[in-house]
Amino acid sequence: MTRLSRAALADLPPDVAPPGYDRAGVRTGIVHLGIGAFHRAHMADYVDRALAAGDHRWGITGVSLRSPGVRDQLKPQDGLYTLVTRDGSGDSLRIIGAVNRVLVAAEDPAAVIAAMAHPEVRIISLTVTEKGYCHDPATGALNPDHPDIVHDLANPDAPRSAIGFLVAALAARQAAGAGPVSVLSCDNLPHNGAVLARVVREFALGCGSDLAGWIDTNVTFPATMVDRIVPATTEADRAGLAARLGCEDHGMVKAEPFTQWVIEDAFAAGRPDLAAFGVELV
Repeated sequence: MTRLSRAALADLPPDVAPPGYDRAGVRTGIVHLGIGAFHRAHMADYVDRALAAGDHRWGITGVSLRSPGVRDQLKPQDGLYTLVTRDGSGDSLRIIGAVNRVLVAAEDPAAVIAAMAHPEVRIISLTVTEKGYCHDPATGALNPDHPDIVHDLANPDAPRSAIGFLVAALAARQAAGAGPVSVLSCDNLPHNGAVLARVVREFALGCGSDLAGWIDTNVTFPATMVDRIVPATTEADRAGLAARLGCEDHGMVKAEPFTQWVIEDAFAAGRPDLAAFGVELV
């Protein structure tokens, strides 16, 4: 059976909604670290709706920090995947086209840093779980003894941690004059924006440059709250979807109908009109 792809969209069943826009005209305005199932069923869903409404500045470059699994799922599918919204009455299917490409940081850290430093990128977002912040949960401070932080401070051009990649990208933006950017945590972590701002700034101070001052002036870290149940996808899910689509989708995700996203409206360089799609901007 063939894979989901741009070519396969023309043959989808009529009850499957394809992307409602020409993907060839979509520019990349967001880079997301940690492109797992939750991101694809939550933030990418909202962004896909914004793209369909006509604002084509917000395509997503996804980054897997270590595993190539999502890249290997989506690259043969031209970045397309199905969002299966499931409740007691059945499933509704939408093809999400918001993800332009997926990079694997462990394979090419320079490409990830360059993607985040591109002047058209206005939002860098992340879903890396609480452990990915390399901080002391009791104080919110960066843990300087974390093995990845020790490595990244010694190897700033080849980081391992999300924090190391963020600071490397912000340094590249400063050097290139790429302009302001917002760094948006999508992890359910208390005071996530403030925690992220603190660990990024402390890491930048450890680099021994004037980067921390540039961050204070040019970068915002909005606080957020995210909510959606996104169960793990099973082989039975993929087989059932293939029977409906007439093609295989190795990158499908499934979710409950309820979704919520609350964001502090503190963006340094613009954002999609997320409120039009139910996001609470506060």
